[in-house]
Parts: sequence; C-alpha cells; structure tokens
Amino acid sequence: MPFTLAQTYIYEEDIKKSRFQAITAPVENEQDVKEFLNQYFDASTTHQCWAWKMGHQVRFNDDGEPSGTAGRPILATIEGNELTNIIVLVNRWYGGIKLGTGGLVRAYGGVAGQCLLQVEKIELIEKKTVNFKCQFNEWSIFQYELNQQKIEYIEEYVDSGVLITARMQIHEIEPFKLKIQDVTRGREQLNIEDVERDGT
Repeated sequence: MPFTLAQTYIYEEDIKKSRFQAITAPVENEQDVKEFLNQYFDASTTHQCWAWKMGHQVRFNDDGEPSGTAGRPILATIEGNELTNIIVLVNRWYGGIKLGTGGLVRAYGGVAGQCLLQVEKIELIEKKTVNFKCQFNEWSIFQYELNQQKIEYIEEYVDSGVLITARMQIHEIEPFKLKIQDVTRGREQLNIEDVERDGT
C-alpha cells in the first residue's frame, strides 16, 4: 500500500560546514510541484536539488551538483520509503569544504532520508476524476452533497444545465452514482474518466 505525507516538513543538518535543509510536501499534480518550487525558491542557496514522484512519474534535478549526486539519491530515498505523490527539495549552502561525489550522494540522500523518517505519513487513498451533468434545479442537491463530503469539484454552467468534474475517492463513487440516478430519475449517470491526468 503506497503512502504519502500528512503535511509539509523541514529538516536541517550541517555537514562539513555546508548547511543542508530538506523540505518535503505532498503533491497531487505538476501544478502543485511548480507552486512548491516557486514558494521555496531561495536565491541565497548554492544549490536547490529536488526529486518528486507521483504514481509512475518521477523527476529529479541536480541543480549544478555533479550528475547523479543529488536528485537521484533524493529520489532513491522517496522510493525506499514507499512514498508517492510527494516532493523533496534539498537546499545546500556551501561552506567551503568539498564533499566529493560520494560525500554528496551521502549528504543529499541522508538529509532527505532523515526528513522523511520524521514526517507523519498517511495511507494514500486513490482518487479518480469523474464527471456528470444535471439540470439547474438539481445542482443545489449535488452541491450540498459534494460540500458535505469535502469532495473537490469544478462546475460549468451551459445552456442545458450544469457540468461537474470532481475528484472522488474510490469508495465515494458508487454511492454518488446511485444519488445521481435517484435525483435525475435515471436520466444522468456518473462517468469515470479512464485516463488519469498524470501524463502516464
């Protein structure tokens, strides 16, 4: 069972006069990754190296460190902890002593590992993107239901009614299907989008 993080967490450590800071956070899509990297951009650092994993998608960046000494060890730590839908950013402020490639791998991987060891983890609940439509006079019923269950959704008003796209946990889908059939008297149904929007 894959796990993700409950919240953002920061861990710091000094290694041979260089200061390393690991920041990790849960992410659901590439927009979250972009926002995270913008939020934690720090011009005072010597390097900002990172790795993220969402499902089968992975990316990593050495940000000027020798190839394979930063991003890859961070990613290895994520995978070693069986985590997904997370990003780990490791900032380095150079302190004047070179660590060598082996030292860098140990430093980046080690700081990321310590950070992930201490942060609270939660079981990842799979979500699917679903959509349905309804008439204007039915929308308030569905809107109430979605808000009650804290389901994320986007609504779009068109001439024929309201189009809704939502992200639902697997166990929420069946009951909502029945609700739609009940309220619309079988006229509408819940559609599950086959292709998840993660680029895979």
